[in-house]
This record gives sequence, structure tokens and C-alpha cells, in this order.
Amino acid sequence: MARNQPAEMARQVFDQHARYKESTISRRRFKHRELVPLLEKLKQNPVFEVKVVGKSVEKRDIYLVKAGTGKNKIMLWSQMHGDESTATMALLDIFNFLQASDELNPIREEILKNNTLYFVPMLNPDGAERFTRRNALEIDLNRDALRLQSPEAKLLKSLRDSIKPDFGFNLHDQSRLYTVGTTGKPATISFLAPAFNHAQTINEVRERAMRTIVGMNESIQQFIPGQVAKYSDEHEPRAFGDNIQKWGTSLILIESGGYQGDPEKQYIRQLNFAAILSALQIIGEQGYTRYDKKDYFKIPKNERYLFDVVLRKVRYREQGRDTLLDIGILRNESTANTPQGFFHRSSVEEIGDMSVFSGYEEVNAEGLVLTPGKVYETPLANLEALTPERTRELLASGYTTVKLQSMPVDYNPVDLPLNVVAVNGKVNHGLALDRNANFTLRTPDGQVRYAILNGFIYDLSKEMPALFHGLVL
Repeated sequence: MARNQPAEMARQVFDQHARYKESTISRRRFKHRELVPLLEKLKQNPVFEVKVVGKSVEKRDIYLVKAGTGKNKIMLWSQMHGDESTATMALLDIFNFLQASDELNPIREEILKNNTLYFVPMLNPDGAERFTRRNALEIDLNRDALRLQSPEAKLLKSLRDSIKPDFGFNLHDQSRLYTVGTTGKPATISFLAPAFNHAQTINEVRERAMRTIVGMNESIQQFIPGQVAKYSDEHEPRAFGDNIQKWGTSLILIESGGYQGDPEKQYIRQLNFAAILSALQIIGEQGYTRYDKKDYFKIPKNERYLFDVVLRKVRYREQGRDTLLDIGILRNESTANTPQGFFHRSSVEEIGDMSVFSGYEEVNAEGLVLTPGKVYETPLANLEALTPERTRELLASGYTTVKLQSMPVDYNPVDLPLNVVAVNGKVNHGLALDRNANFTLRTPDGQVRYAILNGFIYDLSKEMPALFHGLVL
């Protein structure tokens, strides 16, 4: 393989990712206890040096994994924020790649010969346990680079100071609602060479990061054309990325956003896998010198122009008024003891002219009338009464909520075909900001065309789906 073709290398490892994907981790909300056996197992392979280098607030072990013998020292850390796990999954896949032996040996041998790699997967295991951003002290580790009040922050600083890496990779997730500029396309991957001062000065250290990002962008555009953005480079003096850049390590931030049809971020995991490996090759052979920093500034900026659902040009008639509206809906995640670790609770986040916004899902509701979902007041005995046929019948009659004599326990919300409420429960499904999205879209003659149930769209002209997303209200 020609050494000046990182995009070609990215294509090779991307296409073969399934070989190396760590099969025991397939959902975002995994725990520290699931990670530890995988890291301990690496000790059996001479490619790796694995050790516990610190503990979290709640005394969970934090690991450092070392590989390679090259002169370029690169440190990569993930899950500084406990609910940002995409890159941790990708690092596990990279460990599997580095210890494999197959036709891609020239790539892994080159990476390990040119670089010495230091990985810190899951810097914030306490946050990962709760799937929250902050650590157990409620401190944002990425705002603790100066005071160092968290043991996890102290560890990261000490590792940076002792290793003195030439390059650092700060691996994060960002909101799925970010877009590439105003295009409406999700910013599936965003890069940044953080500024080390408010003047956003470019010195040799930061410029190396910029040039490397240009190469990484070129490598992954082939997989997500037009879906790479540049994160805000406003200087944050308390943040690790900005300070590590200041301390002399060329720092690259990778933010994993959203991608259509990828709620568990498994495709984005694959993108991280390819992007990081391409970067390791670029750095290993100092290939960043071939890229122009001017191209870094051509990467569009992150903006926020996305919603989960946008309903366009629907009529809403209330108190004698007839209004033409667009409606933006978010499907928020609430942590719960369910198989997937959460359930969705929708909210109406925008009402009015949304012509500048886009949705992962959109409905052209022109000619349709929005009617608040109704509550079926005659209590049903239990969930078993909501057969698929009965559910369709109720939705077609405009009902989005039913009353139950026996409320479900130990239920999975994605199994609820409608919202449910106790016999004496009261709900209001009128259209309003910050309220759950439960309504129907009707034709002028009153036929229900779409049911919006907890922010999910059900097209009644089609077969009903196997999974719903109701709520206990």
C-alpha cells in the first residue's frame, strides 16, 4: 500500500471492521464491569502492556493500555464524560485489530513500529455507571484541568506530564442534533484542534493537529460525505483539550454526533475505528506535513438545526383560530432499568415556522389537521387487552392513551402499544411547548392519517410496527 494514501487505508480497515468489532459490547450504555474483563484479557498478549494507573471517586479501576515501540508518542482517552461511550467501543475494536494477524498486517505493523500508543478507555467509570456526563462528585472532568479536584482529572494530568505525548486524542460524543453548518445534515463526526488562548493563536503544536485533522477528514468523507463538521473553537480555559494543546501536545478532539438509523451508534463506532487508525498512520509517518492547514478552516462549523421529528405545514384549530404550523419534536432519553437501559419521553420543542430546520424524520402534513390525542375513558383490564387489532382501532379513532385497571409492573416501554394511565389519572395532550407529543394528523374529512405517539410517527396507511414507544403517564 502506498504510504501517501491514508484514505485507501481507512477504506480497508473500515470494510473489515466486522472482523475486529468487540462482540460483547453492542450498546452504548455498558458498564465498567463489562469493560474490565476485556482489558484484563489483553495482558495475555505481548502486543500490550496493561496496568491500573488510578481509581475513580468510587474506587473503580482506571486502566492504561500501551502498545507499539515507535518514536511518536500518542495518548488517547475516552469517556471523560460517562455518557459518551462511542469511542470506547471503537478503542476495544482497535485493540482487537492490533492483536490480529491477517492481510492487513502491513497496516498494523506500520502503526506499531512508528508509534507508541497509550490508551485510557473510560476515564470516568462512575459516570459510565450512571450514564451521566459528570463524575461521582458531580464535577465535569473537562472543566477540571486547572483545579484538578477530581482524582480522574489528576490522573489525566499526571499521565500527560509523565508520558509527554506528541499527540493527544480527546474522544467525546456530542448531541445528535448538531448539523454540518446549515445544511440539515447531521454532524456525524466533528473535529477540533482546540485553541490554547482566546486569540486562537496557531503555533506549531496546534498546526500539527489541524493538518492531521485535514487528513482524517479526507479519510472519512468517503463514508459520510458532507457529514463532517468542525467543533466550536471558542477557547475554554478550564478544559483539558485547550490546556493540553497549551502544554505542548498536539490535541485532536473527536466528537461523535448522530447518524440516521443508528441509535446505538454502531456505524459511528465503525467511523471512529477507521478515523483513529487513519490518524495513527498519518502521525506515524508524519504524513500531516502533506496537508494544508487552510483546508482545516474549510470544514463547515457545527450548528444546531436538527430535530428528531419535524411536522411541516399542519393546520391547528383551537378556540376559533386556524393556524398553519411546523412542529419540532425531540425524543429525550430517560435512564431506566430496561433491556436497553432507557426509555423515550418526547417533548414538543418548537412551534411555528421551521423552514430553516430539518428532522431525522419528517412528515409533510400539508392539508392535514392536528388534533390532540384522546384518552379512552373506559378502563381496560390490563395490557393484554391491547391486541394489535385493538391498538390500530384506537389509534384510528384518535386515541393515544388508555386507562388501565391494572397498571403494568416491570414493563419495557417499547412494548407499550399506547400510553397508559391509571383509572383516576388525568392527562392533557393539547399542543404546547415542553409537553409530550401525543396527537393525530387527520384528513379534512376526519380520517386519521398519522398518529404521533410519544413523539413516534405511526402511518396508519401502513402495517403497524412490531415495537411501539408508549409511556406510563
